Amino acid sequence: MSTLDNVSVTANANIYFDGKCVSHTVVCADGSRKSVGVIFPSTLTFSTGAPEIMEIAAGRCRVRLPGASGWQEFGAGQQFAVAATASFDIETLDTLSYICHFG
Repeated sequence: MSTLDNVSVTANANIYFDGKCVSHTVVCADGSRKSVGVIFPSTLTFSTGAPEIMEIAAGRCRVRLPGASGWQEFGAGQQFAVAATASFDIETLDTLSYICHFG
């Protein structure tokens, strides 16, 4: 997905991990919520509140999903899912652009 149509965007940025991750909240016409952002090269641990699908728009990353011992690599056009109330590790190999779909 390269564009989101008919949405409202929160102007204030969500800034995490000392600026290594910056996103904006997007609310779609159907009321669903997403975030659109970038993660600069780093290794971070995220915790989820709701189920998430992380869609990679540009860049590359390695992800260690909950319960996994190994890393999986993802690039532009790919996605991965994380259950609610879980944590996952992500290593961005270059600046990563993403859309996070909340379930």
